[in-house]
Amino acid sequence: MRDNQSRPDLFEELARVGKALGNGKRLELIDLLAQGARGVVELAREAGLTVTTTSAHLQTLKHAGLVTGNRDGTTIRYRIASGGVAALYSQLLEVAATQLADVDIAARRYLGPEDTEAIDRTELLRRVRAGEAIVVDVRPAMEFTAGHIPGALSIPLDELRSRLDELPSELEVVAYCRGIYCTFSHDAVRLLTATGRRAVRLADGILEWQVAGNPVTTDEATH
Repeated sequence: MRDNQSRPDLFEELARVGKALGNGKRLELIDLLAQGARGVVELAREAGLTVTTTSAHLQTLKHAGLVTGNRDGTTIRYRIASGGVAALYSQLLEVAATQLADVDIAARRYLGPEDTEAIDRTELLRRVRAGEAIVVDVRPAMEFTAGHIPGALSIPLDELRSRLDELPSELEVVAYCRGIYCTFSHDAVRLLTATGRRAVRLADGILEWQVAGNPVTTDEATH
């Protein structure tokens, strides 16, 4: 027999996930961990938090089943608990952008002027298959190693200016980074076009690429 009195308990358990995600800094940690495993010190540095505060946020996420931690020597490295968590985070970004005008306003302030051309995943694949473009991953090298678009070249944004000669001048460059709210690809396209190169950016990033079911490789040969 169904116990209707247990219905509130069920929804309270479900709410643990919502509560864990209901903090901007915890979302920022999820965003970073979607790019690959990281230790607490590294996460704290990138998120602009103290190690103590970062550890507390990670424990909240862990208790909600959103991240896991594994010991690597003296360091505990955290990662997204599953592909479902990445998909949930991606969907949260999409729903928030659709339902809240303030998200678009904040995104415009963060990403800067709309002065770079963007293409979608289908068009990226078409241009690559047609031999018209080369794909460049402008995230930090460790994120590239954790997983990237097959065939992409790794040139972190802070190395791009000094490595321009590695890019065939006859090909258009398609730059991509972490996700829809990542600034690296915007800055990469600005730099490339300023030097006379043809360049566009992927409209989203590796997060959305994976969630859509596209292949990802950890092959380091394309550094």
